[in-house]
Amino acid sequence: MTLNVGVEEEFHVLEVETGKLVPRAGDVLQGLPKGRYTTELLQSTVESNSDVHSTMDSLWADLIESRGRLGGNAAGHGLAVVAAGTVPFAGTGAGRVTPDRRYRHMVSEYRQIADEQLICGTHVHVDVPDRDTAVRMMCMISPWAPVLLALSASSPFWDGADTGYASWRTMLWQRWPTAGPAGCFADAAAYDAAVAELIDSGVVTDPGMIYYDLRPSDHQPTLELRVCDSSPSAETVVLIAALFRALVMRATTRFESGGTASARCGGRHEWLRAATWRAARSGLEGDLIDPVSRRPAPAARVVRTMLARLRPELEACGDWETVRELSEKALADGSAAHRLRRTAAQDDLLACVDELIALTRGPGGRRDHVPASARTARAGLRRGPVEPIGG
Repeated sequence: MTLNVGVEEEFHVLEVETGKLVPRAGDVLQGLPKGRYTTELLQSTVESNSDVHSTMDSLWADLIESRGRLGGNAAGHGLAVVAAGTVPFAGTGAGRVTPDRRYRHMVSEYRQIADEQLICGTHVHVDVPDRDTAVRMMCMISPWAPVLLALSASSPFWDGADTGYASWRTMLWQRWPTAGPAGCFADAAAYDAAVAELIDSGVVTDPGMIYYDLRPSDHQPTLELRVCDSSPSAETVVLIAALFRALVMRATTRFESGGTASARCGGRHEWLRAATWRAARSGLEGDLIDPVSRRPAPAARVVRTMLARLRPELEACGDWETVRELSEKALADGSAAHRLRRTAAQDDLLACVDELIALTRGPGGRRDHVPASARTARAGLRRGPVEPIGG
């Protein structure tokens, strides 16, 4: 049983010369197919939607091609697209809302939360047999979502400063009223009733504003993972997609055989929220909360435990060797947040911007390839190395 998978990636739009966010999504998307590439709440963000894939190799190739098209369009306007939870610098007008009635209402209703939505995430969709199964398996998979967040952590900087977090995006995102771990529901009807109650309360306007870390899709038969930062390297997205698919496969098999989850959240949210905070704070560079023992454990041990549990599903898809290799590489190199901090400590935050542009560009991207005009414009922006904030 191999399940199909698809990915939505959000990207920041930057001005290459200054490294700052700019509200020019329209320029980046000009000429690109609608639906495959689209706008977001703020005009400093664009989104790409992959095709549906049955193999990680084809997904990987799709992501590289998609990033290349976005980057090529952006470069023609002196811009760049960057995949990361946050970027080091904001910019004047970066919070300009996309002209859309729904988006304008969100900005009016949620004010500064919406104004500061200068963040980007990666969303992974995996096929499920039906909506009831999708809702029931959320409780089974939720304990592992923070581990996937830690693998994706790429947002240590905010407004020119080190936040001390590996994923500051998570902390900003959790300010929304429906963000965070999903609850446990008996079936799709119970879930839909809870969503309807939230809408009736007036706090949210539609099901699309249910921002749980996991949720059943409203328009396709998938379960959606929403907890992760956007990842500078496409290989990290592939790793997360493969692991999430394996988690869904494992849960599906258990339900089909009449079994129940042995590692549920138990209907309790306090430890799940704590586990998410821990992953956002530490990334791969400290402890995570082990989903089985619910005690702190080194990130490497928790990641390897997850791999061991999912090996049968990963082997069934032909993903085992790829996932094992990418996981060990991630543990050896550290999270993207850790690598960006190292660059900032050695150089400065503008060097981090260059590294993010190169990583997002993919194979052949070079961090040192900055136009002469940009180097000149940046001369007055350079600052000393940023000292990492300790754990």
